[in-house]
Amino acid sequence: MNTKTKGVLFLVVGAILFSMKAIIIKLTYAAYPIDPLSLLTLRFGFSLPIFLIIAIYKAKKGEYKNVSNRDLLAIVGLSFLGYYLASYFDFLGLKYISAGLERIILFIYPTFVVLLSAIFLKKKIVFKTGIALLLSYLGIIFIGIEPRIFNSENFSLGLFYIGLSSFTYAIYLTFGAEQIKKYGSGNFNSLAMVFSSVLVIIHYLLFSNISLFSFPAEIYFSGLMLAIFSTVIPTFMVMEGIKILGANDGAIISSVGPVSTIFLAYFILGEEVSFQEIIGSILVLVGVYFLSSKK
Repeated sequence: MNTKTKGVLFLVVGAILFSMKAIIIKLTYAAYPIDPLSLLTLRFGFSLPIFLIIAIYKAKKGEYKNVSNRDLLAIVGLSFLGYYLASYFDFLGLKYISAGLERIILFIYPTFVVLLSAIFLKKKIVFKTGIALLLSYLGIIFIGIEPRIFNSENFSLGLFYIGLSSFTYAIYLTFGAEQIKKYGSGNFNSLAMVFSSVLVIIHYLLFSNISLFSFPAEIYFSGLMLAIFSTVIPTFMVMEGIKILGANDGAIISSVGPVSTIFLAYFILGEEVSFQEIIGSILVLVGVYFLSSKK
């Protein structure tokens, strides 16, 4: 397996695992009236020990000794935007819209990544990237104009929160890619996720009066699943994929996320899938294939 194919594989599997997050959250909301902040705190509370162990191990190996104070501050700032704010807005938005629609709105972030990279990092939008982006977005637009998905109650509020999540995550990916080049994807991801988890827990301690020890066992199981399969594993896979392919291509390949969510939501949540959504999904996959092909 060549390096590029490995990068594509990391990103595709990572995107699918991230897509499971929306399914688990919707199932949890339907089963128990838990608030978004408590569920988010359980997700990162279970994740923190794992990321902390990895970070301590790497620190003992001396892998952080070259991290400058300036870059450490930058990583804290990116953590605040990328997995703290982006996750919080995402959990809020999922209270109001379907899992399939959440992924469609969230995946406008590749456009933000490409534009931010062009404006701030002076990265040119090459022809192949442009075509792949166009195909992927034609697919997402094709899915998005399905009239049924706009019937969600409080659609505009959900759209607002998920849009904010998309933008903050794009900033994280765009500028996080520069830190990955300096220190490696594993090192960056471990530090960023420790900081993000701590920020979420601080938010909970400051603003919530709900006890985390008052929920049934099923809620803690959901939090654990969110931590392992939709946080720890995919964050390392996505960061490694971005290390190999870069933020622009990585963001576009991750467009398989909305496609996988639509079909997961169909099989698990019973959400409808129209012919229009199937055609849109095919366009997204063609865009990803075009970008990942050798020619």
